[in-house]
Parts: sequence; C-alpha cells; structure tokens
Amino acid sequence: MSPPRRERRKADPAVSDPERLYVITGADGERAELDLVTMVVAQAEPSPTVQPEQAAILRLCRAPLSVAEISAYLSLPFSVVTSLLTELLATELIESRAPIVRAALPDRSLLEAVMHGLQKL
Repeated sequence: MSPPRRERRKADPAVSDPERLYVITGADGERAELDLVTMVVAQAEPSPTVQPEQAAILRLCRAPLSVAEISAYLSLPFSVVTSLLTELLATELIESRAPIVRAALPDRSLLEAVMHGLQKL
C-alpha cells in the first residue's frame, strides 16, 4: 500500500489573473499616500454598489488593520489594495492614519516621575 500523495494547492485563477487585477484597479489615477503599516478602519457597512473586493475590505476593517494585513487576508498585491483603498477613502467609507511612532511617546522616566509625584500627593 502506498502512502497518500499530497497535492499542491492551485492558485486562485481570479487572483493570479492580471486582467482581473486591472479590472479591479481601473485606470491609473491618483493614489493615496499609503504604506504597509498605515492603519485602516471602516466607517460604514458595505453597500450593494461597492465592488466585492471593497466590500471584503470594509468587513475586514471593522477593527483597525494595516494595509499589509489587508493585502495578506485578501491575497491581493499591495498595489491593488492601495488602489481599492484610495477609492474607499475618496468616498469616506474608510479612515486611515499612520501608526503611532514609538519615538513620539513620552519617555518612560518622565512617566515614572509623574506617577511617583502623584503617589506622594
């Protein structure tokens, strides 16, 4: 008796088809300044008029997600996701913001000094 053979999963033809990706993104136009760590959160529920990929983004982004996470969950290239997000930003269905930079946070020693001062009161 021979062991079972493993079969490779085939790539989804809808995702790997360059024509489909072009149709999703439409014509080249202005794109929002988004990078991989930009956080995105949905401002509304998907309406029946949005593209299926945009509806998926709106459902995913009920809680904040980075553009990289959205790209990975949808198995779409970063450039396609940024195009979809640009359209959603223009219609104000999503909101985006840069992540909090760690250097912008107050120094730990300053916070400890404030905490000790408050404890002495």
